[in-house]
Amino acid sequence: MRRLFLALTATALCAPVSAQADDITDALSAAIAAYENGEIQDALGEIAYATQLLNELQAEGLETFLPAALDGWTRTISDESATALGFMGGGSAAEASYSGAAGSFTVTYVADNPMVGAMAGMLGNASLMAAMGRIERINGENFLQADGELSALIGGRVLIQASGSPTEAMIAHLEQVDFDALGSFSQ
Repeated sequence: MRRLFLALTATALCAPVSAQADDITDALSAAIAAYENGEIQDALGEIAYATQLLNELQAEGLETFLPAALDGWTRTISDESATALGFMGGGSAAEASYSGAAGSFTVTYVADNPMVGAMAGMLGNASLMAAMGRIERINGENFLQADGELSALIGGRVLIQASGSPTEAMIAHLEQVDFDALGSFSQ
């Protein structure tokens, strides 16, 4: 258990400096103090809080990969996508909604989440993808196009989902993404 606290503390100290960094360090220090006082439940609560803050910090990095709005489109970044992952095993998420005269759509990234790993079998197999819908190539990456949605697994750890219409606008926006950098972000 002590190793876990030390690892979390080291992770927090190596994280990029932001306003959250002090809160992360404080939560980890409080977790260690609670553990040393035999207050295991309090220690777990502090670790959960520190984990949430670290996931939010990582999600901020993930947001930088969301495509910019093209001419005639507006983009609104969601503040709630990272928080929802706590109920699904953790990880990071970023989401943006795009609106234009031709329609609207949403782009969602989910990284380092156990549910993403479950999708790897489907989105990592081009034959299976072709059986489920149409394969769309965007900057060398295979996306499953089915039911008004584009889905891909990048770097074995980042799930991209774009849903809405028109499909052509979703593709044009996703063409701006550096998938190599996205697949290795925060590593």
